[in-house]
Amino acid sequence: MASEDIDEELDSDRSEGASEERTLRQMRLLAFCDRFAIAIGLIFLELVLKASTTGGFWPAIAIIIPLSVVGGELLQLIPSLAPNLRAHDIVRSGILALLGVGFSIEYFVFRQFKVFYDVPTVLAGSGDVAKQFTGAAAAMVFTPSGMLRIALFLAPAVVSWLLARRRRDFEGAPPALEEPSLIAKTIAGAYLVSLLAIQLASGTSDLYWKRFSFQGGVERLGLATAVRKDFQAGLTGQRTSFEEVAATAPADVPVREEAAEPDVDRSPNVLDIDFSALAASTDGRWAEMDNYVAGLTPSAKNEMTGRFEGYNLIFISAEAFSAEAIREDTTPTLWRMANRGMQFLDYYQFDNAGTTGGECANIFGMLATEGGSSVKGTSGYDNHMTMGSMLDREGYEGWAFHNNTYTYYGRDLTHNNLGYSHGFMGYGNGMEQWVTWQWPESDLEMVRGTFDELYSGSEPFNVYYMSVSGHSGYWPGENAMADLHWDAVADLDYSEPVKGYLASNIELDLAMEYLIGRLEELGMADRTVIVISADHFPYGLDDDGPLGQLPYLSELYGYEVTDYFQRDHNRLIIWSGALEDEEPIVVDEPVFSVDVLPTLLNLFGCEWDSRLLPGRDVFSDAEPFVYNLEYDWRTELGTYYAGSGSFVPASDDVEIPEGYVDQHSAMAQNRIAYMRGVLETDYYRHVFGT
Repeated sequence: MASEDIDEELDSDRSEGASEERTLRQMRLLAFCDRFAIAIGLIFLELVLKASTTGGFWPAIAIIIPLSVVGGELLQLIPSLAPNLRAHDIVRSGILALLGVGFSIEYFVFRQFKVFYDVPTVLAGSGDVAKQFTGAAAAMVFTPSGMLRIALFLAPAVVSWLLARRRRDFEGAPPALEEPSLIAKTIAGAYLVSLLAIQLASGTSDLYWKRFSFQGGVERLGLATAVRKDFQAGLTGQRTSFEEVAATAPADVPVREEAAEPDVDRSPNVLDIDFSALAASTDGRWAEMDNYVAGLTPSAKNEMTGRFEGYNLIFISAEAFSAEAIREDTTPTLWRMANRGMQFLDYYQFDNAGTTGGECANIFGMLATEGGSSVKGTSGYDNHMTMGSMLDREGYEGWAFHNNTYTYYGRDLTHNNLGYSHGFMGYGNGMEQWVTWQWPESDLEMVRGTFDELYSGSEPFNVYYMSVSGHSGYWPGENAMADLHWDAVADLDYSEPVKGYLASNIELDLAMEYLIGRLEELGMADRTVIVISADHFPYGLDDDGPLGQLPYLSELYGYEVTDYFQRDHNRLIIWSGALEDEEPIVVDEPVFSVDVLPTLLNLFGCEWDSRLLPGRDVFSDAEPFVYNLEYDWRTELGTYYAGSGSFVPASDDVEIPEGYVDQHSAMAQNRIAYMRGVLETDYYRHVFGT
């Protein structure tokens, strides 16, 4: 054979060998991708969600990847049981498609509300959103950004199906029917890696397991793991366990020494309830809660106890209200109320479930530990501790009002069970006689109609309003209230959405102007208290973006918003005509919305037990203690950030007692666990025997 022929044959053999080698590598790669399709797809989904929302990949990604393998392999158990390869491929692609839909929903939830919602919250609000915000949702989805995210979130399902088809092109390719025992080994290995990553990243596993929160879980563990952990915690009751407080620290609740004043009753605010006996009469969660309450130190009565006894009360949960909405030029009545009433200078309304979460804190004195289900779950409870119930037992005439759809968030059920003697009225069951249907509706029309026609002649009265005029969006043409008052803000040095936000709040100011004017005309201003607390920060200012990427909110606030305390700072207003001629009552300690209910119970001289509410009467000897569902907390001595495990003293010369940080972190966990128990189990029915 000629040398040329030999060379050609050798080249041909090498070419065929190389081709076979490439084919073998492709088969191996295909087999690997095919085998771990769900895990790889889940990692991809988590990366896209993180890049599209909170960012901050390191060190979270070192934890999310192995946990995604755990989650993916758990899901892989389902198609592994399929009777044949085709059924396996269909089930696997279907799982990835469902995951893509779930991740898409969370992306759009975050884009709208700037927080992640757990599954119950998404389900609880889905019908309401579909009914009222279809246009807003479509505006987010049918944009280049929205469509791109949907395509990315559905990509793993499409690739999974293409992989299955490609597998059939390789003769002799290994089937994708896995042994469950091999999947279990993979899960165990990935789980151990994730635990090591958590320990190395945080120095402790408490934040991820013992003090788990859904919001923090999505950011640090990934959405799939957060959903699994949340579901697992709900089934096992892990979220309700109470932590042993460090022995070196004072007992919960820490109290401060008060200066002795003659004729001031300093007795504890308690009821004649034997919680130890209650605990002995039951078991499970109620017994655990009884024992916890029995060990608390009650706060004491004080010089402000009964200051407003017998007064009328009007409480307003103000839609998307903020401290920056209070301006002397555009909202002079709100300015008057904030500066000539009680002044709360370090106030917070933490957001984790939008409007219904804010209402939960304002009405029940509880953070919305169950997300959007928190208030809905109380519709059949004994809501013994609300202001509606408390003042109803003292003979007050009570009403609850809202100027939007009366069934929204199930308020037709929940707000008729708050203790207000005349129940709840919204648009659709009475409010339409005074309020024009538009978006958003007018707070002025609601206040004017209800005051003049319903309760102005029914003293003592106890009224609750959930306003809506300040609702997003704020661009011209999106908000009827902003358009109505645009001329008042047109020359301000702000961007259009910030101007729109300020303009929308003018309607609430006009409502307060009318209300106070009528109270003064009728001689009732000096015996009426008006309280205004936000439901949440104005999250509608920015289309999307995590902390540190909220340009319009930062423009409104006047500083870059980089943490929850900065984002959720607000202003509480407690005003009465009786306060205007007195020296201002200034509270510059940390206060949050959970403190409002116990403070009002004390001011109105109600008979109540301070151990039953996780907030504090701000005028009592209880230590200021503000905390959120991420287990961040703040006191007079400083701020603790649970995500980093760091404590920042309030100043350089502050002395931090031994065990202080551990003790307050345990207190935050205990109070959150207690709130979960109250909102999940109808605890007050157990306590009061009703």
